[in-house]
Parts: sequence; C-alpha cells; structure tokens
Amino acid sequence: MNQLLSVPSQVGLVLRAVRKSAKMSQKQLAAKLGLSQNRVSELETDPGSMRVDQLLAVISVLGLELQVQTRGGSPVAGSEGGRGEPTAGKVEW
Repeated sequence: MNQLLSVPSQVGLVLRAVRKSAKMSQKQLAAKLGLSQNRVSELETDPGSMRVDQLLAVISVLGLELQVQTRGGSPVAGSEGGRGEPTAGKVEW
C-alpha cells in the first residue's frame, strides 16, 4: 500500500482502513498497544492528537512503515536505513 498524506485527517482514515482490512477491531488494536478502545477511536478520528512516537507504534502494529520523501520524488537521503525494533511496548501514551 502506498498512500500520500498531506493532512492529519488522512492519517486516521488510512489507519482505520488498514486495521479493518486486517480484520482487527479497535479493541484488538488497543490491546496490542496497551490502550483503551476509546483511545484507539480517538486516534482514528483525531490523529492530530498523536505524537510521532505514538504514530510509529500504531503503524508498526498494523504492519506499516513511514517513508518520508520529497514531493514527487524519491526517499530523503539517509532515510533508507534505521529500521529498528518496533517500540509499541515502550511508548508513553
């Protein structure tokens, strides 16, 4: 899946779509992240309230990754590596 995002509301829509395509409920995602179902709902409806570390934890659990690139271009130099372990268990919510 490749999806261009330019506003926070698009992030929530993508997260919800990927979660549903994985046949995962908000409650199941919440359990994997150590959150309440209510908080997952808030993250999907108001993704602007998420910090970057929280976003990275959510996308990791959903099997996604974040790639930054110049508009209409290729990935930013130096961003290809650095794939560390998911931090979902270490994120402060």
